[in-house]
Order: sequence, then C-alpha cells, then structure tokens
Amino acid sequence: MSSYFTDLAQQYIDGEWRPGSGSWDIIDFNPYDGEKLASITIAAVEEIDQAYQAAARAQKQWAATNPYARRAVFEKALRLIEEREAEITEAIIAELGGTRLKAAFELHLAKEFLRESIQWALRPEGRILPSPVDGKENRVYRVPVGVVGVISPFNFPFLLSIKSVAPALALGNAVVLKPHQNTPIVGGTLVAKLFEDAGLPGGLLNVVVTDIAEIGDAFIEHPIPKVISFTGSDKVGRHVATVCASLFKRTVLELGGNSAIVVLDDADIDYAVDAAVFSRYVHQGQVCMAANRVLVDRSIADEFTEKFVAKVKTLKAGDPSDPQTVIGPLINSQQAESVSATVAQAVAEGATALLHGTTTDNLVEPSVLTGVPADSDLLRQEVFGPVAFLIPFDGEEEAVRLVNDTPYGLSGAVHTGDVERGVAFAKQIDTGMFHVNDGTVHDEPVVPFGGEKHSGIGRLNGETTVESFTTLKWISVQHGRSGFPF
Repeated sequence: MSSYFTDLAQQYIDGEWRPGSGSWDIIDFNPYDGEKLASITIAAVEEIDQAYQAAARAQKQWAATNPYARRAVFEKALRLIEEREAEITEAIIAELGGTRLKAAFELHLAKEFLRESIQWALRPEGRILPSPVDGKENRVYRVPVGVVGVISPFNFPFLLSIKSVAPALALGNAVVLKPHQNTPIVGGTLVAKLFEDAGLPGGLLNVVVTDIAEIGDAFIEHPIPKVISFTGSDKVGRHVATVCASLFKRTVLELGGNSAIVVLDDADIDYAVDAAVFSRYVHQGQVCMAANRVLVDRSIADEFTEKFVAKVKTLKAGDPSDPQTVIGPLINSQQAESVSATVAQAVAEGATALLHGTTTDNLVEPSVLTGVPADSDLLRQEVFGPVAFLIPFDGEEEAVRLVNDTPYGLSGAVHTGDVERGVAFAKQIDTGMFHVNDGTVHDEPVVPFGGEKHSGIGRLNGETTVESFTTLKWISVQHGRSGFPF
C-alpha cells in the first residue's frame, strides 16, 4: 500500500499538516477488497475558517508575485507528477478502484492541464479602451478574484481537483479544496503534497477533509471565497448554486449528464461499436460524460446490437490492479446497490436484458438493456455505473428528439459517414459539448468544458477558466481636467 495513505491522512491548513478537530473519523476504504487505507479525523467549522483565513492572508502577496515566478511552481509540480507517476497510479487503483487504464488516462489529462496552467500564469491581459471624455484613459485590468473554494468529486478526483486548483493558483488566487469523502487522499491531500513539494508558499492551498454532516454549509457560506467551483451531482449543485447566489458568490458548476451516442444509418458500425463501448464503460461508467444511452438507426440496429453485446462480453471485470481488468468496482456499496436496482427496475418495467451482469460487493458487471419503455424515468436520469440502454430510432428527426429528451445537456456523440451531416446533427442538440465520429468522454485544456440545462453553469478550460477565476476592474485616468456642471 502506498505511503500516501499513512503520510497524508491529515488536514493541510496554512502550510501545516495536522489532524482535524471534528467529532468523528472518515475511514478511507479500498472499494475492491474493503481494505482500510486511512483514518482521518474530519475538519470542523473552526478548521474551515482557519483555512479560508490562511488563504486570504497569503493571497495578496502571491498575486503581487511576478507571474514568471508563479509559473515555476507549476513547472516543478508537473515534473513531480512525472517522477511519482507509479506511486500515484497505485493510489488511484487503491482508493478509487480505478483500473490501470483509467489511472493512465487520468494522469495524462492531469499533466496536460498542469502544462496549460504554466501558461495561465501569464495569460491575463489588460486593455485600454477609448472614452468619450477628452483626456481620459480607460484601463481595464483582469485581476484575481481572491480566494476560490473547490469541491471535487470521487470519480476523477486527482484530475478534477487539479483542473480547478492549478489555474486558480496560477492566476494569482488562493484556494481551499474540499475533496470527496471517498477520495480524500487522491483528490485532496496528495494534491496539496505535490504543490508543497513544488514550492508553493504555505497558506495558498489548503485542504480540508470533512463532511456536511459536520460542517453544514460552512464551506460555501464562508464570507471569504468569492468563487465556488463544484463538480458533482445536479442535486447538490442546485443547493450550492442557491446558497451562493443568495450570498452574491459566483459559481462554476460541472454537474451530471445523461449523454447519448447516436449511430446514423451510414455509420462505420464496427468503429461506432468501439466508441460506444468505451463511452459507456470507461471507469465502470462513473463518468459524467458517459453515454448512458446508445441510439441506433433501426435499419442497422440488429447488426450493431449483436456486435455491441459481443464486445461488452469481452470486458474483464475484477481486480483493478490487474492490467487486463476493464471493469473495476464502483466507489461504494450505495452506488453498487443503486446501479443494481436500476437494472432490476428496467427489467420490471418490461426491458430485455441482453446482458445482465451480476453484483458482488462493489463489483458490478456490465449490463446491456433494450426495450426500456419510452416513458421510463430511467432514460432521462444519470446512471453512474456499467449499464447501457440500447434505443432504436427511425430517422434523424426522431434521434434529435430522443437525445434532447432529458433534463441534462453535457456531452454526446454522433457517428456518420458524412462529417457535415454529423455537424448539422450536433447543432440541434442542447448540450455544452458534442463530438462527431468519436466517443462522448473528452476533455482538453483549451476548449470550453461544461454543460447546459441541469448539467451545470459556466465553463472551464482555456479562456473560460481565466474568466471563471478572475474579475475585471476598470480604472480611469484623467490626463486633463474634467468639466463638472456644478
């Protein structure tokens, strides 16, 4: 077991590693074999305040630091990830139940986002705008918001913590990070350790491992953070948005999805099968962009279905440390029970299980369902597990209607032999992201990432990240003399 789980099972506040003062401990378990990885006494409201106060104290000097000096921290952090890749991989496998393939995928993206953060330190640019007043110079400065609160999820905790933490810091802010209770090390204190070793001054990044049962809304209600970046479910996201709006805080909300991959009648069927299987079953389906629904033109549905089911049957489920494993465990027993219940409900409603995976503890084998009733709520909600719904359609118009028939709008994909037909299709879908002749699971450092409808508010990556974690300040300079009416 990685030493991370013994060395980093603490709070990280104001540059110090220390226990929390909460009334109970979070027990960090390996979701595959149930091994106890760590025990962390949770942070209480007092520690939340201490973390935000430390961040506020450290931020002013950091913002005034030469951006080239700030950039050096991120260059060092990137080198440290590369040097420690084997250890971080083992931690992802142990704490998340992520397969080796998934760990490599997550680390690759984390490094890409850190590379981009190296540039973010130099990205903010000011402008000089004209004025109708003689002698006046209008300067518009882009400045850090100050302190950012980040709440990261359990599915890609290392990547999704870094994705907000690194650019927020690079742009001159300080950060308080609250990782998910199921991934406190990989999503929290491991990130703090990397930045500490990279030379980030104490107080700029604080990690509080806690639970709302202990702190309530203290993390998002605290007066210091000006922006809350939350990645998680739409149910919790709605609450975060409501609380923050009432306190005039900005939010960046990356929420759930119910994406569809659509296979039109002129698609390369074998390629579409590969894309659909990956899009549904990567990381056991615990991905916000995963293709819950696989829509296939009825004229090719039989051939596609046969090939799709055959490929899913080859996916090995089991020990995530085995390089051959594709399907590891779900994060906890509640998720496993929920996914099993979804399959049972679909069958009870009249669906046919072309493949009905068994559930053993947290390990849920893949299922493929067809014939789910068109009015079933299951087709409109997010299923965070290895279950695919195959849905035939008659023509593009019906496909568009089916894809949009969900409260979510995050990602999606369409397969066709005509790229422009695919683009025309994509333009009709109410999502933040859509892909032609590819899978549904993508994230890149410079493109705007985010969703519509219940899938979130705001965007991250590239210029949208700069907009999320900075604000604009107008300073005018009167070089002559203004005239006043009295």
